[in-house]
Amino acid sequence: MHYHVSPHIEKVTFPPISEVKEWLAARPEGGPELIDLCQAVPDYALAPELVNHLKGLLDDPQTSRYTPDEGLPEVRRAVCDRYVRRYAAKMEPDQLCLTVGASQAFWLAIMALCHAGDEVILQAPCYFDHPMALESLKIRPVFAPFDEKRQGLPDPQAISRLITPRTKALLLVTPSNPTGTIIPPELLTELYLLARKHRIALILDETYADFVAGQPHELFTIPDWHSTLVQIMSFGKTYALTGYRAGLLAASSEMIRQALKIQDSMVVCQPRITQLALQYGVEKLDDWVEANRLLMDFRHNLFVNAFTQPGNHFRLIASGSFFAWVRHPFSRLTGRQAAKKMLDEAGILCLGGEVFGPGLEGYLRLAFGNIRREIIPEAVKRFRSIQI
Repeated sequence: MHYHVSPHIEKVTFPPISEVKEWLAARPEGGPELIDLCQAVPDYALAPELVNHLKGLLDDPQTSRYTPDEGLPEVRRAVCDRYVRRYAAKMEPDQLCLTVGASQAFWLAIMALCHAGDEVILQAPCYFDHPMALESLKIRPVFAPFDEKRQGLPDPQAISRLITPRTKALLLVTPSNPTGTIIPPELLTELYLLARKHRIALILDETYADFVAGQPHELFTIPDWHSTLVQIMSFGKTYALTGYRAGLLAASSEMIRQALKIQDSMVVCQPRITQLALQYGVEKLDDWVEANRLLMDFRHNLFVNAFTQPGNHFRLIASGSFFAWVRHPFSRLTGRQAAKKMLDEAGILCLGGEVFGPGLEGYLRLAFGNIRREIIPEAVKRFRSIQI
């Protein structure tokens, strides 16, 4: 190249999924058939009625045009109505901004809250995109330590000790990516109150919340929830719209107004067709979503039951509908090396633990989005039979 890339960006971690796909591209022919436990992308198709709805929109030129930066008013109202059903929420459309996936919602939140030199507390293991984004913006990620006995659930006392004058937010993911662990509602309320006490934001990434039975928590019932809570949401998994990038930022109306400065200069708006797909989903597909929640729960339970039978050298630490967090048995290998060994020798594609935070080389993340019922016995067999 005849130009220079920023030395700061060169130091940011490379996307782990892209790294693993490079391994896959270099994999020699003739090995075991691939079993993909790497990326949490649902393998089920869109609801047929949603497909037909979208087909009917393509002839309308308006479908291809911009919307307001924050999204169409009628779509944001429909999302608010769903939040009433799902969370018993006290929410208005001006407290929402529709985004290009949950990742962009996170960038809006962080850029509106922080500047270089600030700190954000993350619970380890954490979703790898979050520290990558923070490091890109020269914001310091501060990791709350992982406790196996707590299955990765955050410890309010441990988090309280990490808060400094530079702390701008506490960032939590529930259900967790990568452990699958769900933070209980009463613990979330305690953490919300901790954040409010210290006048910092509680950023809650709920990308997988629609795979939790019942109301996930009661934070949105607090009359002034928006004084502390900033929610990041994705509907990509909910409605099998991952490629449509259907994300959302929920916060105070003032926070949304400030975030629109970034939204306009970054993407302008979530694509109109994505908004229309989302509107159809939140208005008409509650039963379809619940059926897929049960499907993913069934896959998880089937896998875990087989995986935890005696004789497996891999140890399950935590799990949920989309993920399992396991300790691998290769004492001389890092998580990346263990993941590469699983691909080369067993045809299992997964991620090493250290991409989810420091000191986690002894773990692997398994994702259940692509593993059908009939594949599960073979997948577990490969874990059990690999040479240690």
